[in-house]
Amino acid sequence: MKKFNLSLAAFWGKMKTDIKVVIIDDEAHGVESVKSFIADNYPSFNILGTANSVKTAVDLLSETDADLVFMDIELPDGSGFDILEKLSKRDFDVIFVTAFNQYAIKAFKYSAIDYLLKPFDYDDMDAAIKKIISRGTNSKHEEQFNALLQNTKLDKPEKIVLATAESIEFVNVKDIIHIQSDGNYSTLHIKGRNDLLVSKNLGEFENMLEDYPFFRTHQSHLVNLNFVQKVSRFDGDVIMEGGSTAILSRRKRNQFLEEMASNIQRKN
Repeated sequence: MKKFNLSLAAFWGKMKTDIKVVIIDDEAHGVESVKSFIADNYPSFNILGTANSVKTAVDLLSETDADLVFMDIELPDGSGFDILEKLSKRDFDVIFVTAFNQYAIKAFKYSAIDYLLKPFDYDDMDAAIKKIISRGTNSKHEEQFNALLQNTKLDKPEKIVLATAESIEFVNVKDIIHIQSDGNYSTLHIKGRNDLLVSKNLGEFENMLEDYPFFRTHQSHLVNLNFVQKVSRFDGDVIMEGGSTAILSRRKRNQFLEEMASNIQRKN
C-alpha cells in the first residue's frame, strides 16, 4: 500500500496524535482497507472497533468516545444516516464511504461532510483525514449532522454549510442573493446577514446550486434571479436586492433576460 509523506512540521504541529477511530462497513475488505491505510500512514491513531450494521454501530458509538468515524452508507439493516438519527450524542467527525447514491453525495457537498467513493483512492483518503485534523475541534458537529439529515430527506437540499476562517456557517440557499468570486475565494451576499468570505471557487457554487434559479452573469458573478432588482442601461450591471452589484457580460445579456422572464413565469 502507498505510504504518504506525513513529516511536514507544520502539519504534525497541528496534529492530534491520539485520534480514536471507529470503522463501520459490512464488507470485510472495506474494513481491512481502512485499517491497513491507517496502520501504514497514521500509526498513532487508535482503532476502537468496527461494526457491520446499524444496530452494532449505534451500540459501539454509544459505548465509546470516537473522534473519527469511517461510515459506509449502505448497511444490511439501514443506512449511515439511520445511525446518526439513532444516536443521542454525535460529537465526532465522519468520513462517509459509498459505492453509489448520487443524491446523497449532493447532500454531503451541501453539508460540508467528507465522503469517499468505493473503491476509495488513497490520496483522497489522506486528503480527507488531513482536512479533519487541520481544522481541529469542531463544536458544530450536531448542527452539521442535522443539516445533512435534513438535506437527505428533501427533493433538493435547502441548507448549505460553509466554512469561513473564523467559523462554520449555516445558510438557507433561498437567502443567497449574489456570489462574487476572486480566484479560489468567494463572497456571499445573504439576505438579512453579513457577507461571508469562503474558500470555494464560483464553479463549485454554480454546480451545487444548479437546481435553484441562479445564473452566472459573468466569470466572477453568480446571481439569484429572485433577488434581481434592475439592469443598468448604462453599463449593463445587475443591481441586486441589498445593494450588491453583479457584472453582466455582453455575450450573456440575452440569455440572462430570457432566464429572468422564465423565472418570473414560474413564480406566477
